[in-house]
Amino acid sequence: MKPRIAEKLLKKYSRQFRAVAVVGPRQSGKTTLVRKVFPRKPYVSLEDPDERMLASLDPRAFLNRYKNGAIIDEAQRVPELFNYMQGILDQAKKDGFYILTGSNNFLLQQSISQSLAGRIGYIDLLPLCFSEIQQFKRKDNSIEELILNGCYPELYDKNRKPTMWYPAYTRTYIERDVKQIRNIENTITFNRFLQLCAGRTSQQLNVSALSNEAGVEIKTAQAWLSILQSSYIIHLLPPYHKNFNKRVVKTPKLYFLDTGLACSLLGIREKKELINSHFRGALFENYVIAEILKQKYNTGSTAGFYYWKENNGLEIDLLIDTGKTLMAHEIKAATTYNGSLLKSLHHWKKVSGSDKSFLLYNGPIEIKTKNRPQVINWVNYKIKG
Repeated sequence: MKPRIAEKLLKKYSRQFRAVAVVGPRQSGKTTLVRKVFPRKPYVSLEDPDERMLASLDPRAFLNRYKNGAIIDEAQRVPELFNYMQGILDQAKKDGFYILTGSNNFLLQQSISQSLAGRIGYIDLLPLCFSEIQQFKRKDNSIEELILNGCYPELYDKNRKPTMWYPAYTRTYIERDVKQIRNIENTITFNRFLQLCAGRTSQQLNVSALSNEAGVEIKTAQAWLSILQSSYIIHLLPPYHKNFNKRVVKTPKLYFLDTGLACSLLGIREKKELINSHFRGALFENYVIAEILKQKYNTGSTAGFYYWKENNGLEIDLLIDTGKTLMAHEIKAATTYNGSLLKSLHHWKKVSGSDKSFLLYNGPIEIKTKNRPQVINWVNYKIKG
């Protein structure tokens, strides 16, 4: 396995907490990561029906097999285990006793909040970031290829074809993960809902319009969006809470945490289709947002992520609030720099008084401008502060 950036954070957390939970979408590399970092720890997967049955019927006997702790994969499958872990962790003399993984954040958090609060550290592991993909030394690392292929490790490690892999992934996700959270009988309608979400990537979320188009009630649409969030399929970017005496939009924006999945749902299968697609700009923005989110999660950053939009349409794609600094980011798929690309950033400075701003685009590495915003290629951006 190629090294993952999150390895450092995982080791750090294992020295600070009695237990560590590594959560993220299915196939993001959680199991491979924890087994690499803790090769001497016993490993058990609750996806195994025999192990799951033993853990459900006799949790104490199940945990007693691992006197010095263990890696417990897909721990959310047996929530009753967490009540017994609490007593064991309280008596444990060393940190990093249990390493838990889960692909369903809702069920895992529900179990942890009831039993292990204060005893466990959380790490969100998303699919590969760009620097991790570079380790595979692919011939084509163009932005179109990256957006189209997505970032799941198996696509690179085993050279899978995205056109075959993503439909299988979607089917498995709906039939297994979704039904763990909510018993959805009409999977065809849910799949349609998922496709409609892909068509709204990088857009403000209008739940009413989405529910109407999907043919479901608003409450159902809201519940399904929560499922997609808790299983790391989508990310809802909230609006910034301060309005600076302006009328601002207060609904979140929808992003997919993997653009390869979004492309598959949109029926975009080749680079030419992506280049000519009216979704290209939205998918570029989505890819860069997801890339910066990976920086946040891989380093354990506590910075807040938002967007900002006035009712007149002026928008900042990403605001990062470190608590000390508020940084504005405009994201453009353009490969040629033009001063007009900085329009929103100049307006933001007038409104907010903040001069920490960046234009992230697909052009030359860096362009120095006289007027404050830093113009850099998205590949070279690192969260500051």
